[in-house]
Amino acid sequence: MVERIATIWDWIFASDPGLVRLRMGTNAAVSMASGLGLEYVVARMLHVGGLGLIIMMLLGAVMSMQGTLALTGLVDWRKKIKRAIFFPVAVGGGMAAGAATSQNTDLALGVFVVVMFVAVAIRKFGIPFFFYGFMGWMGYFFASFTRATLKDLPFMLLAVAVAAAWVLLLSLTILRTQPRQTLTRTLRAFGFRSRALAKAIADYLRADTEAARERLRLRVRTRAAQLSVAALMVEGWVVEPSALPKGWSALAVRRRLLAVQHAMDRMAWAATTLADTQGRVAGLAADIADAIARQDNPRARQLTALVRDVESPAHQAAYEFANAASEFLTLSAEMRWVHETEAAIGPDEFEPAVGLMMGDLPGSPAIGPTIPVRGHQWNPLARLAFPLRQAIQVAIAGGLAIVFGRALSPERYYWAVIAAFILSAGTATRVDALIKGVNRVLGTVAGLVAAVGLAQLTAGHVHLVLVVVVVSMFFGVYLFRFSYAYMIFFLTIMLAQLYSILHEFSTGLLMLRLEETAIGTICGLIVSLLIVPVSASDAVATVRRSYMDELHSFLMQAAEAPEAKNAEALEQQVRVLENRHRQLVQVADPITPPLAWGFSRPQVRHRLAMYAALTGYVRTLAFAVRHASSEEFPPNWRRMCLQLADVANKAKNGASASESGLPIGVNEATDHRASRLQGPLAQIESFLEDYVSSEPL
Repeated sequence: MVERIATIWDWIFASDPGLVRLRMGTNAAVSMASGLGLEYVVARMLHVGGLGLIIMMLLGAVMSMQGTLALTGLVDWRKKIKRAIFFPVAVGGGMAAGAATSQNTDLALGVFVVVMFVAVAIRKFGIPFFFYGFMGWMGYFFASFTRATLKDLPFMLLAVAVAAAWVLLLSLTILRTQPRQTLTRTLRAFGFRSRALAKAIADYLRADTEAARERLRLRVRTRAAQLSVAALMVEGWVVEPSALPKGWSALAVRRRLLAVQHAMDRMAWAATTLADTQGRVAGLAADIADAIARQDNPRARQLTALVRDVESPAHQAAYEFANAASEFLTLSAEMRWVHETEAAIGPDEFEPAVGLMMGDLPGSPAIGPTIPVRGHQWNPLARLAFPLRQAIQVAIAGGLAIVFGRALSPERYYWAVIAAFILSAGTATRVDALIKGVNRVLGTVAGLVAAVGLAQLTAGHVHLVLVVVVVSMFFGVYLFRFSYAYMIFFLTIMLAQLYSILHEFSTGLLMLRLEETAIGTICGLIVSLLIVPVSASDAVATVRRSYMDELHSFLMQAAEAPEAKNAEALEQQVRVLENRHRQLVQVADPITPPLAWGFSRPQVRHRLAMYAALTGYVRTLAFAVRHASSEEFPPNWRRMCLQLADVANKAKNGASASESGLPIGVNEATDHRASRLQGPLAQIESFLEDYVSSEPL
């Protein structure tokens, strides 16, 4: 039982590096629950009751949730104060506009469209304005929804100010981010994911059919990509103040994680050869990988010694597998991450390959501003900056949602507006919008079913209702990264509980919400398809070109390696390429359906597998350069690297095989001392040959 609990806890760590999502969900739930209580106390002290009490509590709950998310990931207390001090300004501005127009329906609806436009357009000023825009939109919606007047503003602004101050206080005290603790948890996730990769390798070696082998080969690639994601998370956290313990070096941590990944890469590549033998040596290799996965290091060491002595046609691959496993065991056994000499490396010399967003790696919408839009010659909207294009889409979708939503229900049309706003403002491509729209409808349908049953259980029990609301908030935020449908599922439950408190709950009301949500989703999808649409294939092409551009930079730096001794720069570039590969998988995922669906696109999967393999070869080359002496570099090393860099640059711009200048003959260089350098370089050349001779991803 204890072992099973430990396994589950390890899985939680691995699926959520640094426990960032768990903390985000916990913080949102704690802030909402405590914010509700605080607003209740303040309202009672001011002798506010009835509808005013409910408004203050709802404002406090919403403001607490939004404020917590806006402060997530910030470590410096000065930055937190600077961001939080404008929360009341953003919400108050929206409320003032809403209160000023609430008595004139037509004017209020027209201003609502303008507010939606402004809320998205101001994102061009930076991350804080992403939250300020949403808060301003929320303030306007709340004032319009409650039919507030200018006389009602003071007590509503008081509720907002109290909630903002409370969220800031929580963020600076009991809910503050602990960089060192988060980094330690992220490193633990890296360790678990490395063992998960070892388990996938073991399963692959034991596969007895070609179909099973193909499926498990895909799992190995997926686990390797997940390991890179954990390493990138470490990159983002090591630069935070006080994240590294005394004596640690950010560069040394990067170097150690790259060494672990290199060992796992060698095990995976050797397993590819061993799997074809299906003999005793393949079974022993599987046992080694399985022992590593179970953290049975003594058993793994015994088996590695045994594998080296077994005679087999694949003896070289078996020897390589055993050496790689031994290297991994040595790295994982060392408790000290850096040496004292490495600790002298200053933080200013370390540049992370990727910045974090709310404590996590940025999602696919972050790529949106870099994607070119078709139709620059004839469509003036296509020449606008991404935030302005998206603001126009949001305004049009919101306007349509108002028209059609009011046709269905003049009182509840705002559900359609919310659906259209969220759909249009949070996606980068047409496919993203479609997937998010479908998830919103599916989450609403499933949430309605659950909400009806829960409402019957909690009816008349206010305290139980509040528990369900807070728990729903936690799971909605925590599971958001897994699927948007989960968040909508729990949000629907939460809204149903709130309506039960207001004595407005009914099955008919929930069905109306579903219909309005469908209307808003359809409006958002139509706009995303017709108004300055962004294609998923264009997104893939953009990231693919960025990847090839970074490969060009890596090879240019590698050319200077014998004289420049620039191992750190190469390792930095490896991480940049890993991040580009992560982005490529993100944007290609919507057009790469699972094999189980029966209509997978094998060419897309093949190309993604090529990029995954290439990233591993680049990692191997950087590792070899760091550990190579000057004598090991072949005489034509610089020429080969520069020629491959030129090929990568031409390939980025769509050069054909005849125009690329391939082959350059890396395999023809025959100095045996340079074999560990020439091997990955030859694989990079092989990738480029395949790249220019086939259809791009």
